Amino acid sequence: MIIYSGSTTDIQHYQGLGISGSVVMTLPAPYLRKGHVLYIDNRYSSPTLFQHLLSLGTGACGTVRPNRKRMPTFSCKMKKGEVKWIRANGSQLAVKWHDRRDVHVLTTIHPTGMAATGKLSHITGQPKMKPVCVLEYNKKMGAVDKADMMTGFLECARKSTKWYKKVFFHLLDTVVLNSQRVCRQLTGKEITSMQFRMNLMRGLLEEYSTSRCPSKGGRPALDTPLHLTARHFPSEVPQTTSQGSRSRRHCKVCLSSAHKSKQRRLTKYMCVPCNTPLCAVPCFEEYHTLKHY
Repeated sequence: MIIYSGSTTDIQHYQGLGISGSVVMTLPAPYLRKGHVLYIDNRYSSPTLFQHLLSLGTGACGTVRPNRKRMPTFSCKMKKGEVKWIRANGSQLAVKWHDRRDVHVLTTIHPTGMAATGKLSHITGQPKMKPVCVLEYNKKMGAVDKADMMTGFLECARKSTKWYKKVFFHLLDTVVLNSQRVCRQLTGKEITSMQFRMNLMRGLLEEYSTSRCPSKGGRPALDTPLHLTARHFPSEVPQTTSQGSRSRRHCKVCLSSAHKSKQRRLTKYMCVPCNTPLCAVPCFEEYHTLKHY
C-alpha cells in the first residue's frame, strides 16, 4: 500500500511513466524479473508502463482508457458482442469489446480469441462468449472487487477528519475477512460474515476481558434516592446569629410525612450531606431508611 500524500508520496519516480506508472513500479519492486503477471486497473494502465514491465520479465493485463498516450485508436462503432484486436509494439495486444458499453483492454500475455463464460444467453440460448483477456481479467480482479464488497457490508469505518483512522479500520476489516477465509479452509464450515464477527468478538472478550469493579461514585440510580444511599450522621444546625444561640429549622419529615399528620416542628439537628433538617428521633432514621416516609 502507498498512501498518496502529494509531492512527498514515498515512491520511486520513473522517467516517462508519471505518478501512476511509478506507483505500479514501486509496489511490486521485489517481485519483478520473476515471471509474475500483474492485473491493473485503468487508472494505472498504459502502453508505456506495460512495455517497461515486459522488459523486466513481468507480464501485465488491464483495462485501459482509450485516450492514453500511444494507445491504438479504434474508430468504428460496434454492436454488442463485437470485438476488435490491434497488435501494438509487437508484444502488446489492444482489445476493444462492446458489451453494455465499450471495454478497452491492454495485455502482453494473452492471445486473440474468444472463450466461453459458462453461462447461456437469455435471448439466444447460446453460450456467452468473451475475449480471453477480459475473461482472465474478470477472474483475477473479481476477487479484489468481491473482497471490497464483503467488507463494505459490515465495515467498522466511520466518518472522521483523521484520514489515518479510516485506513486503520479498513485494514482491520481486511484482517477480519482474511481470518474468516482461513477459518473456512481449516474447518470446512460455511459461516456468515456477521456470525463470524460475533464469534470473534465473543472469543476475544472471553480471553482478555476483566471483570468490572463496582462503581464507587457517580450519579445514583434513578429509583434509589440519595438519602437512602451512602452514610449519614446527625449534626446540629449551624449558628446564624452572633449571640451564640443555635438556629432551628422545620423538620422535613414532620412537615411532609405521608403516614402521620403533618406538623410544623422545629429541630436543631440536620443531615449535612442531604442539607435537610430532621428530628433526631425518629425522623432521622425514617428519612434515611424509607423511600416514602
